[in-house]
Amino acid sequence: MLEKIKALLIKYREIISYLFFGGLTTLVSFGVYFILNDALHVHYLISQVVSWIAAVTFAFVTNRLWVFENRATTRAGIFRELWQFYASRLFSGVVETLLLTLTVEILHVNENLAKIIVSVVTVILNYVTSKLIVFRRRADNSGKEAQNK
Repeated sequence: MLEKIKALLIKYREIISYLFFGGLTTLVSFGVYFILNDALHVHYLISQVVSWIAAVTFAFVTNRLWVFENRATTRAGIFRELWQFYASRLFSGVVETLLLTLTVEILHVNENLAKIIVSVVTVILNYVTSKLIVFRRRADNSGKEAQNK
């Protein structure tokens, strides 16, 4: 039984790691958002932008170090990952902010409930862009495949 569990953990390590660190990223995002919006009464869209910046920074570090092992080893490769990560998160951040505005302003959903609902779309979009674009296996600038660490 333990061997089967261990084999499943190894087989699905990347997804499990992504969900774990994604959960922590969500806590960072929600924590910053709720502190700003509820405790400090900052407008919900400003709270959204600040929580997004904090979450994306946290996510890049954890994704690069612990989730996707096929990271770049050259400066150019690292810069490419950084640029692509922030660009993909900017795209999903815009989508999230537009959906948040739609659910709050047009559908009149509570701001905090809307944040939770919209985050589901964002998590899926972020995994797809990280896996298929940012941290995919590719040759780095030296012509060699990025090393697993």
